Amino acid sequence: MRRRDLGQSERATLDPFEALAGDVKPRDQRDLMERPFFSLAKAKRTQPILYRTGDTEVQVSAVPEHGLATIWDADILIWAGSQIVEALDRGLPTSRFFRFTPYHLLTAIGRATGNREYKLLKGALARLQSTVIRTTIRQGEHWRRQQFSWINEWEELATRSGRCEGMEFVLPDWFYQGVLDRRLVLTIDPAYFALTGGIERWLYRVARKHAGRQAEGWRFELRHLHAKSASQARFSDFAIDVRRLVARQPLPGYRIEIERLVEAGGQWRDFIVLRPTPSPDPVDKAAKPAAGNRDFGRTDIGTSGAPVSGLRAQAAFTDDRIPAQNQQLPLTPDPPNSSNESNFKDARASRDGRAVVNNGHRPAGGERR
Repeated sequence: MRRRDLGQSERATLDPFEALAGDVKPRDQRDLMERPFFSLAKAKRTQPILYRTGDTEVQVSAVPEHGLATIWDADILIWAGSQIVEALDRGLPTSRFFRFTPYHLLTAIGRATGNREYKLLKGALARLQSTVIRTTIRQGEHWRRQQFSWINEWEELATRSGRCEGMEFVLPDWFYQGVLDRRLVLTIDPAYFALTGGIERWLYRVARKHAGRQAEGWRFELRHLHAKSASQARFSDFAIDVRRLVARQPLPGYRIEIERLVEAGGQWRDFIVLRPTPSPDPVDKAAKPAAGNRDFGRTDIGTSGAPVSGLRAQAAFTDDRIPAQNQQLPLTPDPPNSSNESNFKDARASRDGRAVVNNGHRPAGGERR
């Protein structure tokens, strides 16, 4: 096989990790599940993401040629993290330096394995490498910013005839350390990979991270959820999309509800509630989805499967715009390693005369994108 002289490559200093064969339970990294690290849009996004809450800051930027890594591209990181955790469970050595076949990766995340999907995979790897993240997450008491890309470098291994025999990439240490710490990893439903919409994919990860298996679930004010997603859609369009999800109920293992808090003077605030649903197949035993006609979310070859939804440019999102009282007060006690920033107290028993109306919302038919 042809391959470049590693020279100054980071791979020259790392032992390779050969991807494990067979089914591997999918696991997701907690920090990636609750922070806006990825574009939720099908169209190329070049506008940076800026998210702040307390001492936590996330900045995501990309080069115009590729755009930001998408939530579909993140499937590659989910697969890599799952491989690392499985290797740890088997007592095998792990590394940031991965060797694998495109077929292995694509089938593991429910993709088809044709030439088109292979080209889309290369586009996803290019976006992951060109997207730059600056964050203060996991920096200890004396916090500092750390900068990295989702993939440090990648390469395809080809025969002299040009046929791809395999691929290699190197993960950033920030992500790798977050997977080695088992407290920062959650098992997810394999049916997640079949979700085609950016918002529904993101909302599933939020539900899995915050609601978990708590019977009473987790509650967010809808405007806060919009800011937390860093979506470029207007709030009105985002709200319509969420209400459509309430009608469809696509999230595996979770039910979505909208509750309206009616305040004095006729004012109201809408809350979204995520609750786990009883399932005959727990997440840890869920069947692997069959490979389908799914890609990395973008229609142009070399980039990443949801319709464009209200994509309109806005300023970077920051939780500084959300009132402080809307970033705390848990619906239920915090699960381990949960953030209080997105919890809301159940207001049904409020003493100031306010009331919650289940699923109350203004009809969406009058608003168009």
